[in-house]
Amino acid sequence: MSIGPPGGEAVLRVLSYNVHRWGDDRTALARVVQACAPDVMLVQEAPTWWGTRRKRRAMAASFGMRYVVGSARNAILVADGTDLTEPLHWRIWRPFVRRRLNFIATQLPGGAVGGQITLGTTRLALVVCHLGLHIRGRQHELEQVLKGCRSFGTPYLLAGDLNEEPDGPVWKQLAEEGLTDLGADAGPTFSSTNPHKRIDGAHVTPNLAGRMLKIPAASEDMAAASDHLPMLIELTA
Repeated sequence: MSIGPPGGEAVLRVLSYNVHRWGDDRTALARVVQACAPDVMLVQEAPTWWGTRRKRRAMAASFGMRYVVGSARNAILVADGTDLTEPLHWRIWRPFVRRRLNFIATQLPGGAVGGQITLGTTRLALVVCHLGLHIRGRQHELEQVLKGCRSFGTPYLLAGDLNEEPDGPVWKQLAEEGLTDLGADAGPTFSSTNPHKRIDGAHVTPNLAGRMLKIPAASEDMAAASDHLPMLIELTA
């Protein structure tokens, strides 16, 4: 967190990133995160299974950050000097089976993670989610995520992998909730080697000021680090 121009606002840098289970080029990933210098990192597809917490702490340490809380494959990391309070993590229901044409597959359980932070004199919440691949199921998942967002009783940022492009029903739900899409002009987020779809989103309540920043990392590092591109968000108060 920092104080800087214009007007001496308090500034918070938030990085939202699907890290592909920390399974690609970990050195490149660390360089991308360190170049972004986030105060808070909202992680999707964090490492899991055996030794989940140990892996997540090791991942955070490789970025120079600290693991705070996680649920399903979402996690929140913070930099030194940044305090995330009242962390919440909750499971969200999603269909176990999804079907597309003749393809049938199962889905892992879903979840969302959030916490509160003080920016200047403003108390706000940061929430991360990763919606599923079942088309109709995503809408029900988002309803559960938004219920958690509202439970904080503060302005909030909701960011994550929505698994849907902006013309889909989930994005319509977010607009109907009154949230502002910070990435409307930010370009595609998937895939990192051939960016052609925007399926990751960052949305804020009307009483929260924010914007998307250009990622200050090498394109070859971003291509090697994960299958998604990161989103770097600046919140001000």
